[in-house]
Amino acid sequence: FIKVKMSRRPSSRYSEMPMRVTDSRMSLINATPQNKDNVFGKLNIPKPHSTTSERRTSFFGKGIGAGGQRNSMFGAYGGSEKMKDPRPLHDKAFVQQCIKQLCEFLSERGFPGSITVKTLQSPSTKEFLKIYEFIYTFLEPSFQMPTSKVEEEIPRMLKDLGYPFALSKSSMYSIGAPHTWPQALGALIWLIDTVKVTFQTFNRIEFCQLTLFMEYCSDTYNKFMQGADTFEDEDEEYLNKLTGKRTEKLRLQADLQKLQNYRCTLEAHKTGLENKAAGLAEELEAAEIQLDGLKQERTRLQHILENQKFTPADIERINRERNELQQTIQSLSQSLEEAEQLVWNEEVNLSKTKEKAELKVAEYNKLGRKLKLIPQSAENACGHDFEIRTDYSATTITQYKTQIQNPLKNMMVDVEDEYSRLTNVKLSLEETVEQVKSNILDKENDIKHLKEQIRRVDQQLEHDMQVQCISIRISDFKPAKNISA
Repeated sequence: FIKVKMSRRPSSRYSEMPMRVTDSRMSLINATPQNKDNVFGKLNIPKPHSTTSERRTSFFGKGIGAGGQRNSMFGAYGGSEKMKDPRPLHDKAFVQQCIKQLCEFLSERGFPGSITVKTLQSPSTKEFLKIYEFIYTFLEPSFQMPTSKVEEEIPRMLKDLGYPFALSKSSMYSIGAPHTWPQALGALIWLIDTVKVTFQTFNRIEFCQLTLFMEYCSDTYNKFMQGADTFEDEDEEYLNKLTGKRTEKLRLQADLQKLQNYRCTLEAHKTGLENKAAGLAEELEAAEIQLDGLKQERTRLQHILENQKFTPADIERINRERNELQQTIQSLSQSLEEAEQLVWNEEVNLSKTKEKAELKVAEYNKLGRKLKLIPQSAENACGHDFEIRTDYSATTITQYKTQIQNPLKNMMVDVEDEYSRLTNVKLSLEETVEQVKSNILDKENDIKHLKEQIRRVDQQLEHDMQVQCISIRISDFKPAKNISA
């Protein structure tokens, strides 16, 4: 961090403080993508970056589609017990107040349509669906209204969000009727309150940072007015507090990520338990049917027992059959316990297998990045997406076979062909090199022979020259001898 030193010059003071305030205001989360007023006041705050949408998405979990199940933090408040709505929805004054509140919310948030208090007195089903979709996008930006079975999806989505009152399926067919519109209006008002509470939670951290900065500005300005020129102590205190807040924010974000991962694990475990419970429920239903049949059989046998006389042999036979049935029940109970233990062991093994698979997938993705196959825009990816994500659905596995396995096989075939071609080229070059080496060796031998011949010729030439010199000397010596004589 760089410490800020303030002086008496007005230009530097007024040029630094507004910039810092503006930067802090830019970090606040807006309540609407249309850049309207905040849900808690008339502050005209600029539109946030895309991180807000990511926060909102991670806050509410997975989205909800035309036939999907929505996971929400508000779902824990929704129970199977029907509650009576304490709001006076049949009071005209209260209904008009709700209509006014809904109209103001839609106007402030830039609803793409013409909405007035008059049109909201008895809206059509199409208008209601548009309003519902517009409000719901503040909770889930990627949400789109289903095209079929809307009368079933909307009550279910409200129930998943934790709406405590029932909205009947039949009321969706005539949403603007006097006996159904107040209940639907109450649901919309509750949805608006949910949006406001949600964004109040998101704005809390950024507001804390802004408050800290404003306290720093107030303290330093007071000391500046008292004649101080530097504020090193205040700067250090502010930076320490800010660092602490940011560290706490990172820690809380890490804790939130851990909780979300743990929630996903619990949801997967919950799904497994629900499937197991469904299987046990079917077995229980079959056992109850069998029990009813046995009760009827017992009643019939009891009636026969009461209306006829048994011989000692019959009584002995019945007791023997009863003992056999008790042994059969004990054996079946033991088998059931063993089956439950086996299911538990299989679940543990499945969890371990998933962990190993995730490690293998991480190793594969790391190797793919090293080989420049991942991401899709990598050098060797050729436009294919070779990255594997931890999704264990059957459709995803089939998609991976067509999306990853087949292109990799084709790439391996191409690499093997290229390797074979390069191997052949290498062998051909090696043969050429051997041939060149052999030619060089032959040439070296020829050169060696030629050098030997040259050496012999030089020796012979030297010998001839010596002989010639001796002959010349002898010839010169003879005339001199004749002269002296």
